[in-house]
Amino acid sequence: MMYLWDCGPRRLTELCGVLGADSPTMTRTVQRLERAGFVRRSPDPDDGRAVLVAPTAASQALRHEVERMWRELEEATVGDLDEDQQAETLKVLGLLECNLVARTHRPGRVSERA
Repeated sequence: MMYLWDCGPRRLTELCGVLGADSPTMTRTVQRLERAGFVRRSPDPDDGRAVLVAPTAASQALRHEVERMWRELEEATVGDLDEDQQAETLKVLGLLECNLVARTHRPGRVSERA
């Protein structure tokens, strides 16, 4: 939702890429959000095969609450760190994410062993 709030309507395929989800998973997620009234789907006027997903007014009502929760989470996790420490933490977390993504896209990946 935050991505849609910040960027406006987006193609379903773009959401898959941004969120690192496969198409069936993203489709189910968007369907649930649509049933809840938080997004609407419509044909992309530039490509009839593509679907645009847009936030609704109902979802905008949640935005302030979601942003408040994020601020509280940030305060609880990095509130005592100075800017340099926060930047270093984000850098290390980014590297960890890249390692995990690379690991899950190789044969014998972690999820296959479980």
